[in-house]
Amino acid sequence: MRWLSFERNGEASFGRVVDGGVVDAGRRTGIPTLKAAIARGLEEVAAEAGDSADCALDEITYLPTITDPDKILCVGLNYRDHQEETGRGGEDNPTIFVRFAAAQVGHLGKMLRPNESDSLDFEGEIALVIGRSGRRIAPANWLDHIAGFSCYNDGSVREYQRHTSQFTPGKNFAATGGFGPWMVTPDEIDDYDDIEITTRLNGEVMQNARSAQLVFGFPELVSYCSTFTELVPGDVIVTGTPGGVGAARNPPVFMDEGDTIEVDIRRIGTLRHEVVRD
Repeated sequence: MRWLSFERNGEASFGRVVDGGVVDAGRRTGIPTLKAAIARGLEEVAAEAGDSADCALDEITYLPTITDPDKILCVGLNYRDHQEETGRGGEDNPTIFVRFAAAQVGHLGKMLRPNESDSLDFEGEIALVIGRSGRRIAPANWLDHIAGFSCYNDGSVREYQRHTSQFTPGKNFAATGGFGPWMVTPDEIDDYDDIEITTRLNGEVMQNARSAQLVFGFPELVSYCSTFTELVPGDVIVTGTPGGVGAARNPPVFMDEGDTIEVDIRRIGTLRHEVVRD
């Protein structure tokens, strides 16, 4: 199943993608958000909402897949080639930082290049959405706690990211974190170690990798994050970006007004944004 959050006729809702469009599950069930639906149980919500489409995909405005997460935990330096191009990483534990929900934008929304810096960089990533609460989750049980997978662009203002050793400022400028277009449930993924991710800037491939290349894989990330905080339905773990980022190129390649950036993940979908000036 593919679940998404959207706005239609000025009202925010969530639903399921079916042949012919979108089932407006929020309107049909009275459940306010996809996060709340995940907590209720997606199979139950799908059965209650039915299968007939209420609108076409081109009639909605995409919102970030989870609009109201309790936590967005991002993983840095989690592909070996990205460690090599940056000269950082290699620690025994994952590098974790946070992004705020207000810094996100949905599929086809405008990604903002801030006035304060011209160093807006792309980072295509696979996002995990938590489906069941857990603390100190064993790596072998990671999938029991996953509601689905999504595409993420952890747009990074490098100048601000490098002001200090802490990443937070460069990762939280308005409308720099792309999330969507939807969440795909685990049964739609045939091999969790062979999820291919490709980032294209104006049609040119900038990043390409498979999930098997993660330094810390999905089981380790879920286990590690659940050690220091309880994971709850709707939480998001953004698992890291491959090598090929713009800042590591010679000369650097940053995003600017008029650019189109796409994160394409096999069996999940394509997240697309036009870049505009803030």
